[in-house]
Amino acid sequence: METAPAKTPQQRQVVFLVILLLLWEAGSEAIRYSMPEETESGYLVANLSKDLGLKVGELATRGAQIHYKENKELLQLDAETGILFLKEKLDREELCGGTDPCVLHFQIIMENPVQFFQTDLQLTDINDHSPEFPQREMLLTIPESAQPGTVFPLKAAEDPDIGSNAVQNYTVSPNLHFHVVTHSRPDGSKNPELVLDRALDREEQPELTLTLTALDGGTPPRSGTTTVRIEVVDINDNAPQFVQSLYEVQVPENSPLNALVVRVSATDLDAGIYGNVAYSLFQGSEVPQPFVIDETTGEIRLRKELDFEVTSFYNIEIAATDGGGFSGKCSVLVKVLDVNDNAPALMVRKLTIQVPENSPETVVAVFSVSDPDSGDNGRMVCSIPNELPFLLKSTFENYYTLVTEGALDRESRAEYNITITVSDMGSPRLTIQHTIAVQVSDINDNAPAFTQSSYTLSVRENNSPALHIGTIRATDSDSGSNAHITYSLLPSQDPQLDLISLISINSDNGQLFALRSLDYEALKSFEFLVAATDQGSPALSSQALVHVLVLDDNDNAPFVLYPLQNASAPCTELLPRAAEPGYLVTKVVAVDRDSGQNAWLSFQLLKATEPGLFSVWAHNGEVRTTRLLSERDAPKHRLLLLVKDNGDPQRSASVTLHVLLVDGFSQPYLPLPEVARDPAQDDEDVLTLYLVIALASVSSLFLLSVLLFVGLRLCRKARESSLGVCSVPEGHFPGHLVDISGTGTLSQSYQYEVCLTGDSGTGEFKFLKPMIPKSLFQNPEREVKEGSHCRDSFVFS
Repeated sequence: METAPAKTPQQRQVVFLVILLLLWEAGSEAIRYSMPEETESGYLVANLSKDLGLKVGELATRGAQIHYKENKELLQLDAETGILFLKEKLDREELCGGTDPCVLHFQIIMENPVQFFQTDLQLTDINDHSPEFPQREMLLTIPESAQPGTVFPLKAAEDPDIGSNAVQNYTVSPNLHFHVVTHSRPDGSKNPELVLDRALDREEQPELTLTLTALDGGTPPRSGTTTVRIEVVDINDNAPQFVQSLYEVQVPENSPLNALVVRVSATDLDAGIYGNVAYSLFQGSEVPQPFVIDETTGEIRLRKELDFEVTSFYNIEIAATDGGGFSGKCSVLVKVLDVNDNAPALMVRKLTIQVPENSPETVVAVFSVSDPDSGDNGRMVCSIPNELPFLLKSTFENYYTLVTEGALDRESRAEYNITITVSDMGSPRLTIQHTIAVQVSDINDNAPAFTQSSYTLSVRENNSPALHIGTIRATDSDSGSNAHITYSLLPSQDPQLDLISLISINSDNGQLFALRSLDYEALKSFEFLVAATDQGSPALSSQALVHVLVLDDNDNAPFVLYPLQNASAPCTELLPRAAEPGYLVTKVVAVDRDSGQNAWLSFQLLKATEPGLFSVWAHNGEVRTTRLLSERDAPKHRLLLLVKDNGDPQRSASVTLHVLLVDGFSQPYLPLPEVARDPAQDDEDVLTLYLVIALASVSSLFLLSVLLFVGLRLCRKARESSLGVCSVPEGHFPGHLVDISGTGTLSQSYQYEVCLTGDSGTGEFKFLKPMIPKSLFQNPEREVKEGSHCRDSFVFS
């Protein structure tokens, strides 16, 4: 038959942990056995399997063990048969001394499942010691004047046995003068007293020799003898008398040597030598007593240290003897007071060195405490620091378990050094400490955490491919593989955004790279999610939002929206000869696809047919007259304007204006002769035309409603000012509203009214004048000349 493999020490420690957790299930009543002392080793004490109601061999399978106090292995258990044997011969007197009954305590602990039994073994006394007198010969001096019935105390015999096996009575050898009486002492021992039956006559017999025999109550009885030699002395009428027949005194066990215990006193009415009293310790013993008496003063002092744990009290017999041989006797009962001279003892059995952080209540260690002192000096209190997540639980007879209070968190604290403090209740308190180190093992209970909930990165347009644009970072408070983080891009929620072609991420360090060159005008910004995943089981992850801003470069030149430069015929502006200085001829409207200062536009007049006649405002592109017109001024003027942005490097575009001087808007418009045009310029003009047509088509519905509203407002203002009539013709008319904002060209919005002659077949402008709200000026100028009609309104900003 194969046998089960032996358990390792670590396995036994773990099993012992489970045992102590279930100690409360054990019965509270002890199993008691009894056997006589001096039984030979190998004696069958009991059949534990039968007494515990277990099957044969069950003790072995359940790992039964015997635990003895102070680790004295007195018994041996055969776990296979369940028989409890005596390991060595036991001497009751050696183990218990005078204590009765003599009970040895031990525990039976079974590991699987856990069960605990308290077992007591009582040793019964046998009559294995004979009474012994402290001296082989006792000398008594008795005056011849002693009267019959006088009692003479004798020294008692010592017998280590107890109960009926101790000394029970005394006898004396047959004689004519004395008989012996057995006297019981307060502690239960027996003292012999010699009683005079017949007066002594020194002249007839100066000395007598008697044999004193002490008998115990054993079966068969044992005995011990001593010789009593009696000397008959001359008459001494009075024996010494003690002031007290019984002295009771308490002495702390830590009293120093030669400390005074008590002082006894006896007096003798006789005079001379018969009145001189000498004190002596009357009770003798093979073991030297820890006391000594001064024969003159009667002071009893310590001659060796006391130990309460060994002997708690002493009963001393003191004799006072005068010079005539008479003696008196008293008893001194010395009670040894226990002091707290023994620190608690602690025995720890460590079971667990690592505790998973998510484990519920877990037993870490089992320990027992003991203190040989008595009373409060032997009562103990166990404690651990309050701030630790651990508890001490009392199980059975000074056994404790150290358990976790709940699930631990390794990220808060990975190791605990738990100091177990055991203090007794004595004064002063004695304390012992023991430290247990407990490590908390990690589990994957923390997801990676990004240093920021969202990141904003910037990259300048026209960047080089594979450019490092930033780094995101996440941390994980776990350890080992549970804290190893990998980064990945999550699919974009925008189907129009091809994230894979734009961005890549280094899975190890979270570095982000732009995969291709970006164009601010095509993609100003985009965002995506990044995931950080640890390598725990199961893996945990978290997400962070990344915003990428594309920074603008000055890579676009200004684009002129008005006047159009790609028309088949040049744009001609009409200027009445009666115009005042500062008259608004037209406004150049330009935009820049760039942003910020790259789109801040400024205007400059490069060339003019008459340089001193016209000027352009640098910030809004308004072309105005600088003086009054004269008859000598040419009827036709050509202006070349430059539009520049504020970028670095600076980019620009040019625009050509044609201005025709007229006497009034009723004058037929004569187109200027065509000038030769550059074919490349024609292509640009065609593209510009297409752009304008597309913009106008998309916005036509919205602009139409705005134009109607503006037209009605303008006509209402004209009627209120009585400066002219601006009527809106019936039927459909084309209108365009251009609103340009955010380009940095103007600081405010302006509105212009364009009036055409009624018979204008070409639809060219005849009059262009700003319309300024009345709230800005107290006396507004005349807005529309008589006989003109409001055909189109353009709002430039």
